[in-house]
Amino acid sequence: MSNLLLLIPIALFLGLLGLAAFLWSLRSGQFDDMEGAANRILFDDEDDTISSKPKKINKHDS
Repeated sequence: MSNLLLLIPIALFLGLLGLAAFLWSLRSGQFDDMEGAANRILFDDEDDTISSKPKKINKHDS
């Protein structure tokens, strides 16, 4: 029984700490653009150019 007197306040404190961290992340805009980062990785930037000359590979170089 004495263990519960210690564990219940610790559990409530950790729960409130998690809730505070979640509310902080909502206010600071962490969840504003959920799909933007996922879509940005799929498309190349327009200013990145690929060299038209293929790289020569020497079989003798190791």
